[in-house]
Amino acid sequence: MAETSRPAPPAGHIVFDRRRVRAQRDRAAANYDAHDFLHREIAERLLERLEEIKRRFPLALDLGCRTGLVRRLLRGRGGIETLIEMELAPAMLARAEGPCRLVADEELLPFREASLDLVISVFALHWVNDLPGALAQVRRALKPDGLFLAAFPGGDTLIELRGAWMEAELARHGGISPRVSPSAAVDDMPGLLQRAGFALPVVDTDTITITYADPLALMRELRGMGETNACIGRARGFTQRGTLLGALEAYGSAHRTAEGRIGATVQTVYLTGWAPDASQREPARRGSGTVSLARALDEDDAISS
Repeated sequence: MAETSRPAPPAGHIVFDRRRVRAQRDRAAANYDAHDFLHREIAERLLERLEEIKRRFPLALDLGCRTGLVRRLLRGRGGIETLIEMELAPAMLARAEGPCRLVADEELLPFREASLDLVISVFALHWVNDLPGALAQVRRALKPDGLFLAAFPGGDTLIELRGAWMEAELARHGGISPRVSPSAAVDDMPGLLQRAGFALPVVDTDTITITYADPLALMRELRGMGETNACIGRARGFTQRGTLLGALEAYGSAHRTAEGRIGATVQTVYLTGWAPDASQREPARRGSGTVSLARALDEDDAISS
């Protein structure tokens, strides 16, 4: 597959330290499978959507595969014949064990135009600096009528942890630094898919609450997944003990369950888009309906004025 090139995002659009993202995943690789509960759950939910589409996908890409979670969960499902596993972090990919593996950056896809039938991504594209550009690259890599399925953390993800850090830093320092990485707004996603050139875009969400023994257990889990803070503007150096204790206290006092555990919200945004093709049905033009409501309903049940 030929290499492609694309300019780096403008400096003002750089939110994430991509070298740190890669380093965090590499550090997490050895024990990732002991901390992959959330990614595994979201991958299962995304693959359920794939199972509803009854067709074959000769060549598919798992974009941000980590240790090969999607391949292991597929178990012959989804009509995929050949799966390419692509990952930013070499140490993660070394543990994937699939026959078709590739170290590459989600911000620079090394695929020819119209070469893939399916692209799947589970909690990987939220770390790219130029999301519209990354989506446009996915769209170009898909064959006509190719499918894109992705899962992102939504804006309410880890809202409790974000709030606890803000409260602690305001109380001790009079200001805040980004402790939890920002997430894409749900309302923006349909427009982003359309701008990238996808047809028939569908966006839906779900929310789950995971409980942990305490906030430190949640933080250890995030580190084990390679999902800790990678913002350019993050605070550098060690967190002051008083700030950490303040955040733990704020979290526990506001979000402790009746069983004595703490809850963590995970909102997931699921994206579905198709590469345009002449065979696809066009959505009906607004106002073009020709059947009255009374005829569509049982006439005895229709409300007349």
